[in-house]
Amino acid sequence: MGNLVEGRIAVVTGAGRGIGREHALSLASNGAKIVVNDLGGDLSGEGGEISAAQSVVDEITALGGEAVVNGGNVADYEDAGAMINQAIETFGGLDILINNAGILRDRMIFKMEESDWDAVIAVHLKGTFNPISHASKYWREQSKAGNQPDARIINTSSPSGIYGNVGQSNYGAAKAGIASMTTIIAMELANYGVTANAIAPAAFTRMTENLPGFSDLTDEQKGGMDPRWIANVVTWLASAESASITGRVFDVVGDRVGVAEGWVLGPHGSQTDDPAGMGEVMTQICNDARLNSNMFGKPEAGRGRPSNDN
Repeated sequence: MGNLVEGRIAVVTGAGRGIGREHALSLASNGAKIVVNDLGGDLSGEGGEISAAQSVVDEITALGGEAVVNGGNVADYEDAGAMINQAIETFGGLDILINNAGILRDRMIFKMEESDWDAVIAVHLKGTFNPISHASKYWREQSKAGNQPDARIINTSSPSGIYGNVGQSNYGAAKAGIASMTTIIAMELANYGVTANAIAPAAFTRMTENLPGFSDLTDEQKGGMDPRWIANVVTWLASAESASITGRVFDVVGDRVGVAEGWVLGPHGSQTDDPAGMGEVMTQICNDARLNSNMFGKPEAGRGRPSNDN
């Protein structure tokens, strides 16, 4: 066991399986005390039982670490408050909040039901806001009382959110919102000793195993996309060493980690007085602009550029 986050207190949501489980185990193996949250639902968010989260707690305690289970729903504001309070009451404070819980209800937009949209937005976007709301109030109170925190918020965006992916308009919209929220709260909480960063991870888990590009991976390729690589980055971001880094989104795939650079003003021009004359201006600035990225963060032909017929 290491000591990178020795004595620090963390809440990890969606920590019963996959990437969240690896976060909890990595933090605990480096000395953190963990509230392991997981509602225990299926991939679409249906059902719920805490056996998966309890299993992670058992793994941590068997290795000599400290952890407690929480079965709350991140999409419920009161449940989110309870998990933050559980950390404070059980371990005496809160230093790290990792928002990882998520579900999938992938559909093409013309097949997506309102319930598919609402459920995904609720778990991912509201389910990130809710714990942050409670945690930030606690840290602000601590700061005003003279106990300046050295706290970390680490959110989970996605390549689908920052680059885009067919069939995931609900998921991508939530993940894009999380990326934007992260950059904003990083500014809002800077005076209170809190940093906020996000990861946009790709790993082989039960959420991705049936997705295009993942279902046909070889065993060796699956190993190269082990979620422990995601936890490696997150554990460092949760440490005191990362105090100077905030407001960033990190693209993490296997052992590669990079900064996902945000929106910038690209090519631009002057408008014509009449909208009928805007075609040449708009086509030119789009032709001059960098292509939109694919799911690997690389500009790809055909994405965001006008056709030759325009």
